[in-house]
Amino acid sequence: MNKPKKVAILTAGGLAPCLNSAIGSLIERYTEIDPSIEIICYRSGYKGLLLGDFYTVTPEIREKAGLLHRFGGSVIGNSRVKLTNIKDCIKRGLVQEGQDPQKVAADQLVKDGVDILHTIGGDDTNTAAADLAAFLASNNYGLTVIGLPKTVDNDVFPIKQSLGAWTAAEQGAKYFWNVVAENNSNPRMLIVHEVMGRSCGWLTAATAVEYRKLLDRAEWLPELGLGRDTYEVHGVFIPEMAIDLAAEAARLRKVMDEVDCVNIFVSEGAGVEAIVAEMQAKGQEVPRDAFGHVKLDAVNPGKWFGEQFAQMIGAEKTLIQKSGYFARASAANVEDIRLIKSCADLAVECAFKRESGVIGHDDDQGFILRAIEFPRIKGGKPFNIDSPWFDKTLAEIGQTKGAKVETSH
Repeated sequence: MNKPKKVAILTAGGLAPCLNSAIGSLIERYTEIDPSIEIICYRSGYKGLLLGDFYTVTPEIREKAGLLHRFGGSVIGNSRVKLTNIKDCIKRGLVQEGQDPQKVAADQLVKDGVDILHTIGGDDTNTAAADLAAFLASNNYGLTVIGLPKTVDNDVFPIKQSLGAWTAAEQGAKYFWNVVAENNSNPRMLIVHEVMGRSCGWLTAATAVEYRKLLDRAEWLPELGLGRDTYEVHGVFIPEMAIDLAAEAARLRKVMDEVDCVNIFVSEGAGVEAIVAEMQAKGQEVPRDAFGHVKLDAVNPGKWFGEQFAQMIGAEKTLIQKSGYFARASAANVEDIRLIKSCADLAVECAFKRESGVIGHDDDQGFILRAIEFPRIKGGKPFNIDSPWFDKTLAEIGQTKGAKVETSH
């Protein structure tokens, strides 16, 4: 064992319902083992690391670190900074012309006296951490980087379950429970529930399952129009499954005629290729972020699906609702906190061993919880549409499963 003298924590990328809990769990575990180990938290992710901007974790903070489990978001702040995107780092004023952001980050860690860097983020965060870890190793900096996998999409290879995804599904279901009652406001209402998931439909499918559990627990009064059929999920559309728009429209039109409303769940990444092709054909610019990803809020897949279906199913009104920000900014639920704490405990153990990697249950090694080697970490892990629970959901709502589609990240 090689006790670290100083530990740094940062969170990066989009929010997920695990960030504050992960920060709190790391602080609690280090304090339990040895409160003399110094802890700092870089503000706004890699931005704070490049600028040397951080919080110092004081004894008072350690004493109240458990409070973080009650709150969503990240108290130390996030940002989308890719250390290998030199032009973007210069443009944002994070480094100067001629500087290598990885070297700036590495030198800042040395300047701050950091032995261990904990990164909490999704695939972009952890691939950035992998690049940084490789840079540190190849240049003999003697620092260890240990990642925790955060993403509501649950799409990181080879990790079975990413932190925060369970909570996001639960919260998305709660969100739609209120939204669905809007079908009372207008005859022949189409409600599109857009769920986060760039290239992975896991969250959309899981949210539909969690929502239908709420329906299972509810009592109904169909004699006065309060029937489950008007609250039901009538369609689930995800990137990994082909969509026959005409056939689905015909099926959903029958639903509309029978129950006077249609409710569909759509992944924000579903149909993106078709939308981008339409934009490019019209000569429109496709907005992208620093990682080269299409900005999904700009292309608006939920609106596109609403427009495709509305006329075909005879909807008089279409309502597009997005649960993403509601779900991803939630505090972690009990199930996620249990997972977060187990991952944080192992992360601290790995810090004493100077073992780099991303903590998670390894799909390729019997789902053992371990420090997974950085080179094996990548995003874009597709949802398995042949999962029995997904087959069961489609069968129960009367939707024919489409062919499997290869997704790109």
